[in-house]
Amino acid sequence: MSEKIKIGIIICDRYSTCAGGKCLRSFHNREGAFSIYEGKEAEIVGYTSCGGCPGGNIEYAPEEMKKNGAEVIHLATGMVVGYPPCPRIKYFKDFIGEKYGLEVVIGTHPIPEKYYKTHRNLKTWDSKLYEKLIAPTLADEKTRLSYD
Repeated sequence: MSEKIKIGIIICDRYSTCAGGKCLRSFHNREGAFSIYEGKEAEIVGYTSCGGCPGGNIEYAPEEMKKNGAEVIHLATGMVVGYPPCPRIKYFKDFIGEKYGLEVVIGTHPIPEKYYKTHRNLKTWDSKLYEKLIAPTLADEKTRLSYD
């Protein structure tokens, strides 16, 4: 049997009271960005917020998660679907990778349909950067609706 992949999740602080239901559901079902673990054993070893703009907790939280065995940090879907999306997400990804040597995945659960429609209408994601950032959490309409 292979070893479990250990994962930390960092959410946007504006959702700091989130109980993690969508992230945990998608982890269990291997949907959204968690689809990369299909057929693999994985466990969540940390869950926290970024600490609020400008992301002060990004400097410390990954270290704690790494002490708990985290190999991968997921920056939650809320960071790309919030209004506005996190302007520091690319920096967070680069910083965590460089400072802690951890793989960083953008996204957790599939993008809910209500956010998908709004951002498409606003053209928020009409750039090469956002095409790449949202790719792991794009899903079909039926799945997006199930996460509304």
